[in-house]
Amino acid sequence: MPEIQNREAYSKILREEIIPATGCTEPISIAYCAAKAHQVLGMQPTAVTVSVSGNILKNVKSVVVPNTNGLKGIRAAVAAGIVCGDADKGMQVIGTVDKEQRASVAHFMDTVNIDVSCAETDCPLYISVTLYARTSYSRVVIANNHANIVEIMKNGESILKRPILAQSEDNLTDKSCLNLHDIIEYANHIDLDEVKDLLDMQIDYNMAICEEGLSGDYGANIGKILLSENVSDAKTIARAYAAAGSDARMSGCEMPVAILCGSGNQGITASVPVICYARHYRINKERMYRAMLVSDLLTVYQKAGIGRLSAFCGAISAGCAAGAGIAYLLGGDETVVAHTLVNSIAMISGTICDGAKPSCAAKIAAAIDTGILGYQMYLHQQQFYRGEGIVAPNADATVQNIGRIASEGMVTTDQTIISIMQSDCK
Repeated sequence: MPEIQNREAYSKILREEIIPATGCTEPISIAYCAAKAHQVLGMQPTAVTVSVSGNILKNVKSVVVPNTNGLKGIRAAVAAGIVCGDADKGMQVIGTVDKEQRASVAHFMDTVNIDVSCAETDCPLYISVTLYARTSYSRVVIANNHANIVEIMKNGESILKRPILAQSEDNLTDKSCLNLHDIIEYANHIDLDEVKDLLDMQIDYNMAICEEGLSGDYGANIGKILLSENVSDAKTIARAYAAAGSDARMSGCEMPVAILCGSGNQGITASVPVICYARHYRINKERMYRAMLVSDLLTVYQKAGIGRLSAFCGAISAGCAAGAGIAYLLGGDETVVAHTLVNSIAMISGTICDGAKPSCAAKIAAAIDTGILGYQMYLHQQQFYRGEGIVAPNADATVQNIGRIASEGMVTTDQTIISIMQSDCK
């Protein structure tokens, strides 16, 4: 096997970014924080205070917390974490809950004061949960990424204390090594035994929740609507399945998802279209695995410059990456993948994230459609050229431009979106 530049780093990045989670990651992160605080306190709390960043508020308000009988919001996530959470399970903290525990979540919310406020912080992903019982209290703080605990305290004694770094990649592998050429080389030559377990988890978890979304009644049923148009077209099937997964996930489906860059919607969008195309065209499993690696890593590459939570919709990045992954799946080389990525980025970048909610499914469908259109443009010898808007001399520079737009140019946009939603900080 040829020497693969950055092989160890890329494999480590995939293991950090593709992890199982039950439910939308922001409320689950709150539930995990609360469950950990409960574990530290060692008794049932009589009062709770919660402080979260605006971006957490934005992504928790409108989604159903799994295993709570349809409850939404920060208080429901906190109550679920305390009443039935297992902190040792991380992002699957409330993945296994019995009927009695579900009923107890609402009772806890009715009987225990849960005070919620918006934190004064520049950190986009910030959660602080403090529990009180008699003369005891505990506090746990998560920052920068969804399971990154930076502080644990009990009764004034510090158990863990780490500085909150000014970067979303705090405590994760440095992603500055990511570039399109090395991503393609990695996908071409990596021994699949190194990553097969991750890719199989993506296939099993993400396809299962997509099929559930198509069979059940979730959200606005975007997936079902798409399939009602043309069930034989590969693009429609890919868009429908991915949208259906989001339909289910945003509406409280209790099935786990293999998330990517801290987002189940991104995990679904990056993987499911590639899987659907491979199955539709009966492409062998090895090629599908390698195409999934292209899509996953290109999603991570784009998100590294954007940040985990911002005004830039992450499903857009994953949809553009999925188009590039499909181009690779169907035989495209590095040039084809690069043109597909640039074309799609040029068309759809700038779509705002106004929180996790049912309409995410529609954004996913649009993102995948654009990613595939970027590939179709290349097939017809059409492309967007350097100097046209944000298009740069090459794919890497174009990805860097997107990072600047999201992390610098859309800061005010994010603040405006959050201020609209802050009228009810719950």
